[in-house]
Amino acid sequence: MSNTILSTNYNFPKQKSVYKGKVREVYMLQDDKVIMIATDRLSAFDVVLPKGIPYKGQILNQIATKMMEATQDIVPNWLDATPDPNVAVGQLCKPFKVEMVIRGYLAGHAAREYKAGKRSLCGVSLPEGLKENDKLPAPIITPSTKADLGDHDEDISREAILEKNIVAEEDYKVLEDYTRKLFERGSKLAKERGLILVDTKYEFGKNADGEIVLIDEIHTPDSSRYFYADGYAERQQNGEKQKQLSKEFVRQWLISEGFQGKEGETLPEITQERVNIISERYIELYENITGEKFQKASIDNIENRIEKNILSYLEKSL
Repeated sequence: MSNTILSTNYNFPKQKSVYKGKVREVYMLQDDKVIMIATDRLSAFDVVLPKGIPYKGQILNQIATKMMEATQDIVPNWLDATPDPNVAVGQLCKPFKVEMVIRGYLAGHAAREYKAGKRSLCGVSLPEGLKENDKLPAPIITPSTKADLGDHDEDISREAILEKNIVAEEDYKVLEDYTRKLFERGSKLAKERGLILVDTKYEFGKNADGEIVLIDEIHTPDSSRYFYADGYAERQQNGEKQKQLSKEFVRQWLISEGFQGKEGETLPEITQERVNIISERYIELYENITGEKFQKASIDNIENRIEKNILSYLEKSL
């Protein structure tokens, strides 16, 4: 019996269809209800790695739930309930086909592009003389297209989004406004935990009433990058790497093994020891981001546990 959940194959009452993303599996029900299951799959460079990471799905789901609750006063969201540590239930929404990425620092993808000589990202100009992990003069929004499974997300400018009519201008203004408000709140929450919210991405959709709402996840280590605030300035001044809380440590390990998801590259072997290290890091992320001790859910038959909790919830609510 596996101690991780990599895939699901449920058939719930009033179920209409299932969509399987890189990490989450989404069950659409009648009456505009959605069940989202966070699996233990791990993706990096838009490639899903072959082994699951124990507790990863629980960690992502619980952080996202806490952050949705902490921001619902400024931005409406899709979430109704969390009947299981790996599960969120909410409103069916039609997603916008862009991810709203916002960056407060030159890190990750932006730093790699800058190092390659680019001084414009998604149509936003970047000043000369920046070092990796420097704070930007002001947060910048650098959207990306929403890729299908197996494809790469691609940078896109605000102008191209409007020109191609991917999002209507009046809606895009709302997405930008919500993105900035969420980043401001997320940065405040991070500061309270001795962290810096470096960059993150948000996804939005329209519910059955035509209201724009926040969907998917928010401020998790899969969608966000955090630095430890303590010692940030000294490390930056000395040209040292920043201590960070994010999935970037997985990307850096893959890069060191010669893999960035490009054609012809071979995914390195992921040993059980490596799996355990990644799982421990995700638990560390959870405890630092939330300020709470992580309570491990039972993984003795994780598929049955999830199904039982969802069915119990549906029986009471449908």
